[in-house]
Amino acid sequence: MISLSVNINKVATLRNSRGGDTPNLLKVAKDLQEYGAQGITIHPRPDQRHIRYKDALDLPQVLTTEYNIEGNPLPKFIDLVLEIKPTQVTLVPDSEDAITSNAGWDTVKNQKYLKKIIDQFKANGIRTSIFVDPEITMVQGAFDTGTDRIELYTESYAKNYDIDKSKAISPYINAAKKAKELGIGLNAGHDLNLKNLAYFSQNIPDLLEVSIGHALICESLYLGFENVIPMYLQRLTN
Repeated sequence: MISLSVNINKVATLRNSRGGDTPNLLKVAKDLQEYGAQGITIHPRPDQRHIRYKDALDLPQVLTTEYNIEGNPLPKFIDLVLEIKPTQVTLVPDSEDAITSNAGWDTVKNQKYLKKIIDQFKANGIRTSIFVDPEITMVQGAFDTGTDRIELYTESYAKNYDIDKSKAISPYINAAKKAKELGIGLNAGHDLNLKNLAYFSQNIPDLLEVSIGHALICESLYLGFENVIPMYLQRLTN
């Protein structure tokens, strides 16, 4: 079974927009697991514009499933991960001012750099994953770092799904086959949603986990309106 890890960055963004504690991030994480999510993902950034480092440190209080921390392995991030020791750390090559992830690692060019960091995390019992584009050379380069898994960056698939889904998924199938050949685990994430997820999961061999945040939160917001509006109207009739 493919695991669903829910990225709760957008919940933190909503909370931070009012400066209070609504929605409460820990309660949301706890509830998501009770609703069936098999993991919680966060992606703290240096400016802490959504997930704060304190959130990352507090979340283990309520987590009973997988804890996945994504991010660029800057010194402060490395220290945070080593202090928490989550189930998994996913290395993402974000610039400090990136709005969202926009590329995978060049695992050939950065191989020595990544290997040094991965060795450190694995020595502390943390499963490692590298965010990569669906390219055979990048999958091979990731394997050569000693990582446990890769996470395929799926923006290109999502962007081209409506144009030609067979063509859009083709490089991901090839990358997945290479990962299987090499014996490394396979995750995926970025812009997967209710519309394009089934086709992806049915066609990617040995997919272990997807991490979904923005789309899932947006879909949950909209699908919830139909239930919430009548609840408000009912209270106005009393």
